[in-house]
Amino acid sequence: MNIADFTLTSFDQMLGTFDHLLAKAEADPRGEALIAEKLADDMYPLATQVRFTTHQVVNTLNRLTGTSIATQDSDHTSLAEARAHIAETRELIKNAHGKGFVADDSPVSFDLPNGMAFEMSAAEYVRDWSLPQFYFHLMAAYSILRKAGIPLGKADYVGYVARHAKVSA
Repeated sequence: MNIADFTLTSFDQMLGTFDHLLAKAEADPRGEALIAEKLADDMYPLATQVRFTTHQVVNTLNRLTGTSIATQDSDHTSLAEARAHIAETRELIKNAHGKGFVADDSPVSFDLPNGMAFEMSAAEYVRDWSLPQFYFHLMAAYSILRKAGIPLGKADYVGYVARHAKVSA
């Protein structure tokens, strides 16, 4: 599997997981109030975790395919909006398949709002920045929902792997 397929598949599967987690939150009687929940006072709320998770996908597509897709600039105010945004991001991933990433050794440079700057190869960018940042914000969201009492477990997090289950004879 090449880096493009690996990255896009990882993003898509886990955004499917994220949508599932948010659907469980929507079904909770507290509903929309959960969008403002935080894991800790000094951390971002669930709405920002959605935004930052999808930013990693869009930034990766922009940096590795040469596109100029805009990122979401503000937090969603409802779980339905957040889920719709995840669906839109998954559509971007679907459309990116086959378009080709830059070569694994192509340089990727980027600056962060805090003034930090990075330069690495495309493969290093995916391995060392994009996927870890993506999973960090997704796990922060998972943890926020668990802390809020949403009944989630490992099966909710890796449900996509069920397609690989062997049927016992």
